[in-house]
Amino acid sequence: MDLQEQLKKLFPNHQASTEVEKTEEKEHILYVQKEPMICKYEKRKGKPTTIISGYEGEDEDFKLLAKEIKSKLAVGGSFKEGEIIIQGDYRDKIMKLLQDKGFKTKRVGG
Repeated sequence: MDLQEQLKKLFPNHQASTEVEKTEEKEHILYVQKEPMICKYEKRKGKPTTIISGYEGEDEDFKLLAKEIKSKLAVGGSFKEGEIIIQGDYRDKIMKLLQDKGFKTKRVGG
């Protein structure tokens, strides 16, 4: 007995739909600003952190950018009060990623 027959026995009144659901995923375009984004290094509670600030666009866009940076670098981090906080010293890699996306960056601290 295959799965379809088992489902028909469990739910005899159910009408199976054959159409495929289509979800449109549109590429989200980030606002690229003229002022450079600031990428700085700090130690918080004795641990190194990289902080990115200075984004002038929407907070949702900045959150998407934070998520992309965290997934590409496979690191932890958060978005708080208009700043992306990444665990560890990844200034060079983050600046390279941002420059590839068309952002200007400025290195601060060390």
